[in-house]
Amino acid sequence: MASVQLDRVRKVYDNGQVAVHGASFEVADGELMVLVGPSGCGKSTLLRMIAGLEDISAGTLRIGDRVVNEVAPKDRDIAMVFQSYALYPHMTVAENLAFGLKLRRHDKATIERRINAAAETLGL
Repeated sequence: MASVQLDRVRKVYDNGQVAVHGASFEVADGELMVLVGPSGCGKSTLLRMIAGLEDISAGTLRIGDRVVNEVAPKDRDIAMVFQSYALYPHMTVAENLAFGLKLRRHDKATIERRINAAAETLGL
């Protein structure tokens, strides 16, 4: 794992709507962080920016020591977990958990070990 650092990260859409007003925080390597807030406050937008699925309008995002503002999602080696663990409803929970690992061509033993660890952590 690596630390995630946000320094005055903002998201402003083309229509002028401000979705994130300047988030600054650090999540240390190995630390668990939970984003909680009302609907529409920017939680998902913030996660999408960290994952590289939304452009950052201003500020700096680092994963480890690397500034990743312009790094493609596939090159960030990061994933998102939502309240529902079934991102693909036609798949089992295990298949959903394994999906990203299979895309990265991990061996079956590694996939099984990591799925079991994630399932235990999540209480599944």
